[in-house]
Amino acid sequence: MRRKKVKLAGFYFASALALAAIPGAAGAVTLRKASCEGVSYSYLLEAPPGNRPKPAVLLLHGAGGHAHDLLIPWRSFAETHDLVLIAPELTNKRAFEAIAPAVFRCVVEDARKVASVDPKRIFILGNSMGGYLAYDAAMFESQYFAAVAVHAAAIDPDFEGILSKAARKIPIAIFIGNEDPLVPIGGVRWTRDRLREAGFPVEYEEIAGHDHHYEQVADRLNREAWKFFEAHPLP
Repeated sequence: MRRKKVKLAGFYFASALALAAIPGAAGAVTLRKASCEGVSYSYLLEAPPGNRPKPAVLLLHGAGGHAHDLLIPWRSFAETHDLVLIAPELTNKRAFEAIAPAVFRCVVEDARKVASVDPKRIFILGNSMGGYLAYDAAMFESQYFAAVAVHAAAIDPDFEGILSKAARKIPIAIFIGNEDPLVPIGGVRWTRDRLREAGFPVEYEEIAGHDHHYEQVADRLNREAWKFFEAHPLP
């Protein structure tokens, strides 16, 4: 129990430091908890003022990271495009994968209690481990999330069967650096091909000279992911 408390305290402290470093963040980004699947999950929420329904992007960080890892590079873009950002703190425990799609939907629904979100424009952007989980959410919650963008992640061939779980051929954008030392590009190309063969609309980009780190190409990825999202609201 003490170990869990220390870990959670570390998340709060890291998040506080991160938010303190963002100009104008005070009062704009809040730390919330949602009870999902019998467990309390922490997440960061940034919601622009006003009652007009806005697009929302669920940001899924990589293994060993924290919720603010993607929120920070997305924040300026979100401010200029009037977006709601939802960034949950993820665990890398294998058992989480089975419930991740339901948890992600639950977290978004909790955010909708306090933020005005357009239900036809709820998107996911996943990085590395978060990208792996984004594929799961795309398949099991294809009628809830409008579109998904994945950076530096592939579908495990042993779990190719998840493609048959999608009730809708959800649009997916895939980005991978051709110098990624952690994610073999062959596996990402295999993922692209299997998705297309299964009838999913897929946009795919290999980024020359790029490795595994999202923040190094964040401005470019944010723009391209958002362009993709804008074109693919729920029908």
